[in-house]
Amino acid sequence: MLNGKTAVVTGSTSGIGLGVAKALAQQGASVMINGFGDANEIEAIRLSLERLSGAQAAYQDADMSKPAEVAAMIMAAERTLGKVDILVNNAGIQHLAPIEEFPADKWDAIIAINLSSSFHTIRAALPGMKKRGWGRIVNIASAHGLVASVHKAAYVAAKHGLIGLTKTVALETAPTGVTCNAICPGWVLTPLVQKQIDALAARDRMTEAEAKTKLLAEKQPSHEFATPDQIGGMVVFLCSDAASQMRGAALTVDGGWTAQ
Repeated sequence: MLNGKTAVVTGSTSGIGLGVAKALAQQGASVMINGFGDANEIEAIRLSLERLSGAQAAYQDADMSKPAEVAAMIMAAERTLGKVDILVNNAGIQHLAPIEEFPADKWDAIIAINLSSSFHTIRAALPGMKKRGWGRIVNIASAHGLVASVHKAAYVAAKHGLIGLTKTVALETAPTGVTCNAICPGWVLTPLVQKQIDALAARDRMTEAEAKTKLLAEKQPSHEFATPDQIGGMVVFLCSDAASQMRGAALTVDGGWTAQ
C-alpha cells in the first residue's frame, strides 16, 4: 500500500517506534529510524527494514531534545530518501515524582522530547507534504493525553499538549491532502513501561509477573498489554485512503482505560 512513500519515525530503535517502523516497511515504505542504542543492533534493524520493504532504510541519531538536530534529521531524510510523506512522532521519556519533588531538569527534558520535538519535526516536514499534496502526520500520544495519573506531571502535560498540537495542525491542513492524527496507547510492554514494572516490583517486593498484573489491573480493564505491532497497524490504517477524512482524532488503543 505504501510503495513509493517515505516515512520518518522518531524514537524507533525499540518499543512502539520500532513496531511502527516495521509495519510501514511491510507496506513498502522507505523508513528513516531514529533513536539511541548499540550501533551494531541499530544497523541490524536498518537492514531488516530494507528486507521487509524492498526499499531504502536510513538511520539518524538526532537528539530529540535539540531543535537544530530535529530539523536537520528531516532535512537528512529529504536528502537521503527524497521526501518525507509520513511523519510519526513517537520519541518519549518518563519520570515519576510528586510535583513538589519533580526535578526541574526532568520537566524540561520531558516537555522537550515528548512535545516540543513534534512541533519541530512537523514544522520542518509540513511544507514538503503540502507542496506534494499528500502527507500523514501521526503523533503517538497516550491515554495520559486524555486522562491523568499521579506523579506524572510532565508526561501528562506533554501528552495533553501533543493532542492539542494534533488538533491545531489538523485544522490548519484540513483543506489539503495532509492529515494529522494522534494515537493514544494505554499500557504497551516497551522498555519504558518495563522500567515502571521493575520499579513497582522493587517498591512493593513482588515478582515481575505480579507487578505486571497490578499495573494492568489499576488502569486497563482488558488486563492485557497492547502491542507495538497493534500500534503499527493503526499507523498504517491512518496512512490509508480510508482514513483520509480522519483529521485531529485521538484514537485510543488502551484496553478500555479511558472508557471508565
